[in-house]
Amino acid sequence: MKVIILDNAEQVAGYGAKIFKQQLADNPQSVLGLATGSSPLILYRILIELYERGKVSFREVTTFNLDEYLGLSGDHPQSYRYFMNRNLFDHIDIDLANTFVPDGTTADPRAAAREYESKIAEAGGIDVQLLGIGYNGHIGFNEPSSSLGSRTRVKTLTARTIADNARFFGKDEYQPHLSITMGIGTILDAKNVVLLATGESKAAAVRNTIEGPISANCPASALQLHPATTIIVDQAAAAALDDPEFFKHIERENQKLQ
Repeated sequence: MKVIILDNAEQVAGYGAKIFKQQLADNPQSVLGLATGSSPLILYRILIELYERGKVSFREVTTFNLDEYLGLSGDHPQSYRYFMNRNLFDHIDIDLANTFVPDGTTADPRAAAREYESKIAEAGGIDVQLLGIGYNGHIGFNEPSSSLGSRTRVKTLTARTIADNARFFGKDEYQPHLSITMGIGTILDAKNVVLLATGESKAAAVRNTIEGPISANCPASALQLHPATTIIVDQAAAAALDDPEFFKHIERENQKLQ
């Protein structure tokens, strides 16, 4: 597990964007795992800027998103398909037919989850999976108690997640309590994982992910088992680590090698 501690959210996103830029340079036909939420937004903005400057192309890329609300169509403003189109896909040269988000309106969500797993396998697996992290260590919609070997499936949202997300929905608007999400086992299958975390509200989750025991109580702690995970955090998100200076020292030494 590689831990990078930077000064602020802009630097965190910039470091992450460099990883994706290098991946696309190495393999223009890369399969990328993408995420929604506040953490990836700056990274997506940087990737759009790189595309506009001719530094990257997504023409041959395939993408798979982590999750989607069950019950929302792709044109709903709170759906994750809508989020991805508005914040990334509409601004780059990607073929929308090669962008996959779980189907929130499927009549058989369990079958759709199995099909999603099959599509990832048919694409050759995910080369780089982007993650954010919740205050309780959840990744995707894999809340605490999720099996660390879980696959794409239907998940019930916790009361805290529902309450936190209520601000995005109107007073009388339908708010989903279910989702389809990649499982933790699915995420661990990715060849590389990049997790972004910023702000003091993520400090406990970051500490438990990096230094805590591997436990279903902190789903992201399963990333300790992954051979190629990079966790990029700002100073605030790193504040609860026992020895953040240790990780900074390692990165300085790595930079000398490069």
